[in-house]
Amino acid sequence: MDLLRKGPRTSGELAEAFDASWPTVSRHLAVLKDADLITAERHGTSIIYRANTSVIEDAAAALLALIGKDNGDDDMKEAAE
Repeated sequence: MDLLRKGPRTSGELAEAFDASWPTVSRHLAVLKDADLITAERHGTSIIYRANTSVIEDAAAALLALIGKDNGDDDMKEAAE
């Protein structure tokens, strides 16, 4: 995901970044795509993968909301009112 947050990559570029077999990388990409964390677009014989930033942003917002709720921010807002 870190590579894809930096910009689109071909499946070959992603595979070169890991010490894993091509089928293993391909399975991982399929899982990420099924989870809507990445998108894939075919260009000729290559597939270009991109991070699905809307899903990542939604997940980050949900996580931040949980953290804010757990660290007492709601109690501080009520005390200020």
